[in-house]
Amino acid sequence: MAIIPEIDPASALQFVINGAAGSNDADTKRAVIEAALRLAGRRADLFFSRPADLAQTAQQAATQAKPNRTAVIAVGGDGTLNTVAQAAHAVGCAMGVVPQGTFNYFARTHGIPSDPAEAVRRLLDWAPWPVQVAAVNDRVFLVNASVGLYPDLLEDREAYKARFGRSRWVALWAACTTLLRAQRRLRLHIEQGAVTRDVSTLTLFVGNNRLQLEQLGVQPPLQAQSDVVRSFGMGLITAVMLRPIGTLSMVRLMLHGAMGSLGEAQSVERFEFEHMVVRPTLVPGRRGVKVAFDGEVTRMRAPLDFRVLSKPLYLLMPSPQAEPVAATVDPPTSQTSADT
Repeated sequence: MAIIPEIDPASALQFVINGAAGSNDADTKRAVIEAALRLAGRRADLFFSRPADLAQTAQQAATQAKPNRTAVIAVGGDGTLNTVAQAAHAVGCAMGVVPQGTFNYFARTHGIPSDPAEAVRRLLDWAPWPVQVAAVNDRVFLVNASVGLYPDLLEDREAYKARFGRSRWVALWAACTTLLRAQRRLRLHIEQGAVTRDVSTLTLFVGNNRLQLEQLGVQPPLQAQSDVVRSFGMGLITAVMLRPIGTLSMVRLMLHGAMGSLGEAQSVERFEFEHMVVRPTLVPGRRGVKVAFDGEVTRMRAPLDFRVLSKPLYLLMPSPQAEPVAATVDPPTSQTSADT
């Protein structure tokens, strides 16, 4: 049984900010946060961290937040949110979000404003609510995780952004370029309980975010459409696989995606699950497989274990439409203690 953490308004909130202290961007973030705190009469510790040190900083902040009955607040894009969520989930403390990314699917799904000043002001009045998180191997993800074409797309997107700037149009341009030259096929052995199968695909995309799935035109699980279920960390996640196709079919697929009807494309397969093990056929001599999660790309050892975690993440967010039935949340009985 998971106990929802309490927030003591007298304890200092722990802000984890992606960026080197002393830079113009860091000074702007500090000014926005401190102004909101002064108006509310609240205290906070601000930790500015370089990307390489972010995981350690997040772990220290979460460890300090837990016994002091306060929250760790992530300030940054998807990668920052993921890193802080990893630490907050492991420790069991509450987490807040001040989004600064391009798409902000996680924040938008849970009613968190995209304006940083407004997000800080709001989270000071919010209480923690449990939200569903998933994991691939030991890595938590909030929005999605994938292998194959999608990690390549993310790497190309970052290269284009570094050259042409950060915008949704640049991201779209990079995605189109990556998709049109997609060639490599993945051979995967998929295990879902006693059911196994072998597939050939360009990518395996696992979505844990209702808003992103809906914008792609992929219907999310019924459980994910309910604020009550979504808030209490119970439900399924959605897998989307793209069958190997030619260039002309890829153009048609891109049009489906642009129109928000990807789920209608014949080359796309989707299914829902709680737990799935994926064993990719690797190139001889290679031990790991490239995996993307919440906008970050790394290599992981196979097999890849995707699952909905029984232990939720406690997010500072607006109250769900329905009132909670109790101050505790019973995790799904079908999950094992390895998730907690």
